[in-house]
Amino acid sequence: MNHFELFRLPFQFELDGGLLSTQFRELQRRFHPDNFATASERDRLMSVQKAAQINDAFQTLKNPISRAEYMLSEQDMDIRGEQKTLQDPEFLMQQMELREELEDISDASDPESALFDFEQQITVLFKSQLSVLEQLLNQEDWEEAADAVRKLKFIDKLRYEIERLEETFFD
Repeated sequence: MNHFELFRLPFQFELDGGLLSTQFRELQRRFHPDNFATASERDRLMSVQKAAQINDAFQTLKNPISRAEYMLSEQDMDIRGEQKTLQDPEFLMQQMELREELEDISDASDPESALFDFEQQITVLFKSQLSVLEQLLNQEDWEEAADAVRKLKFIDKLRYEIERLEETFFD
């Protein structure tokens, strides 16, 4: 049973987050190890394994990048943890320029404002790439979707670096 089946959700990128959370709570309630405290050793072990599977599936599906990677793995395209180089020079150049821009923010006359503006730009870029990814997954264009995930991971790393920089400004 795949993660989507476990939560009784359609195998598609777009998810109803509320429904996912509701299904998660229901499954957790049903298979919580405390419910099996007086059961046989085998049943207690199975409940612990099921609870772990439910938690793992929930964590995977609630994050758009891990959800896309999971969907690709279900199509025999496991790109989780891969070290493949992206073959899109324009995108890579854009990423280099964005990283340089991020590095220069500390030297700006108003670094907080510059960081805010930069974060807005990256948020738009992230949402745009997420939309492209969703379209490719819906079209079952697995190869292109894999590249879209790789790009999304670059952008997500930028978002993480923005958060780290924010911590230095606002601590």
